[in-house]
Amino acid sequence: MKAAIVESVGKVVVGEVPDPTPGPRDVVVEVAACGLCGTDLHIRQGEFAPTLPVVPGHEFAGTVAEVGSAVTEVRVGDRVAVDPSLHCHECRFCRAGRGNLCERWAAIGVTTAGGAAQYALAPVANCVRLPDHVRTQDAALIEPLSCAVRGYDVLQSRLGSHVLIYGSGTMGLMMLELAKRTGAASVDVVDLNAERLATARRLGVSASAAGPDELDRPEGWDVVIDATGNAAAIQDGLGRVAKAGTFLQFGVADYATRVTIDPYRIYNQEITITGSMAVLHSYERAAELFAGGVLDPDVFISDRLPLDAYPEALDQFASGVGRKIVVVP
Repeated sequence: MKAAIVESVGKVVVGEVPDPTPGPRDVVVEVAACGLCGTDLHIRQGEFAPTLPVVPGHEFAGTVAEVGSAVTEVRVGDRVAVDPSLHCHECRFCRAGRGNLCERWAAIGVTTAGGAAQYALAPVANCVRLPDHVRTQDAALIEPLSCAVRGYDVLQSRLGSHVLIYGSGTMGLMMLELAKRTGAASVDVVDLNAERLATARRLGVSASAAGPDELDRPEGWDVVIDATGNAAAIQDGLGRVAKAGTFLQFGVADYATRVTIDPYRIYNQEITITGSMAVLHSYERAAELFAGGVLDPDVFISDRLPLDAYPEALDQFASGVGRKIVVVP
């Protein structure tokens, strides 16, 4: 079958790989669409994936093409979205219900072959059936939405909070949509990318600007979310948190990214700094929210490109052009 392959650091090609073979509790999914994500850029850089080559793609949905001998939950022809999370269920974090911090953490499309291919292998437990009204090619948005849902689980936001989001790419826009639905008094978005910021305004922000100095909140924000992974944005955001507020590191930064903190201010103003890692008990909820219309796929998906164009799609994503880019095998 045809697949995108990260062969070595910086080298991505499209070529032939063996067809997947299901184990007793696995299914083979004929991929309808696979989204690109910042994690895919990290994999291309030689980060995250423990070994190369690997077929990337952890945001995907499709149709069940083959089932293992012990699979009863789905049938050939069912349309599914796939949670890429693979946990050991044995380490102390898994036993404590924190599988996203698993000591043997793995994920489809990161540590094992993923959905940037014509077919992908997944445990049946990771497959969520799609309702009839959800288009399969749109359902690749469920995985990033599940990460955003996890982010709001971490935040435990209070009603009436003032929220500032750095970045209006896909993840920043998803955090915007969830903030609007979790009782925020205001949601402001900052971004240097004017086109993306225009999309944030289209979705309904309280205010938007190229930087927080252009916004009228000198006392700071109750919740500050970085959805960029950019050191300058993170550093600035840490200084924008109001007293008793929370800073959420949601964007994925490079391993080498460093910022400084003010320990006395954190102590004196009771500021919380926290992070959100991938998916945790949030995929099914995200699927239900998606089916309920929390996101408009036609707004979020800016480009649908053929699998053959995966290397170019990755370059486009890295350049900041567009919003969610999906490849269609």
